[in-house]
Amino acid sequence: MTPADWEIEAPLWESGLLVAGIDEAGRGPLAGPVVAAAVVFPAGCEIPFFDDSKRLSPARREELFLLIQQHALAAAWAVVEAEVIDSRGVLPATFQAMCGALESLSCRPQFALIDGPLLPPQISLPARPVIKGDMKCASIAAASILAKVVRDRLMLELHEKFPHYGFAQNKGYSTEFHLRALARHGPCPAHRRSFAPVRNLSLPFEGFGLASEGYGRSPTENLSPRRNMGYNAIESSNREVGDER
Repeated sequence: MTPADWEIEAPLWESGLLVAGIDEAGRGPLAGPVVAAAVVFPAGCEIPFFDDSKRLSPARREELFLLIQQHALAAAWAVVEAEVIDSRGVLPATFQAMCGALESLSCRPQFALIDGPLLPPQISLPARPVIKGDMKCASIAAASILAKVVRDRLMLELHEKFPHYGFAQNKGYSTEFHLRALARHGPCPAHRRSFAPVRNLSLPFEGFGLASEGYGRSPTENLSPRRNMGYNAIESSNREVGDER
């Protein structure tokens, strides 16, 4: 498939607009946060090889993570934890993360391109939804890469706290291994209690001898501080039978 390009940005740049691409990672998992990223590139940018983050290897995503930050005018992300997803719903939580990332940019864009069919109702600037934007629009594809890399790193930290679920491989998605661990141990604090099958479980979290202290902090010490929104971040990752990637 053809990688995302700059055709959508080009006419906006020609109009003199500073354009942000926005995307999220982690709407579907049973555990952990949703992460959204926003990226602004200079007009006329022609960095090649961007693509939807799910179609890239983890190693390639890490390479592009650095490349994007080197060439972007601004990049930011926001993390919204599982507790907020449960209380507000995953779509409002996703919109909160998108707007949080947008508001955290070090420069103020004049237009936003957002992956998907819907726009956050609270967005504060003109914007356009782009269906499958992470496959078509380079700015959105770049945001998807940032969001995915940040979330995957957070999942690895959660795996250290709650190793029984295999978060390091499945990233909180419903693999066979993850579902078996849920059936055996019940949910941990990182799980989204509003998501089936988590909400159908009656087993309490056993703790596995792990203190829950520190769970509500934002585990992003290995990320750029100026791009961390400071929302509490909790998520997961593992793969034994499958991997969302």
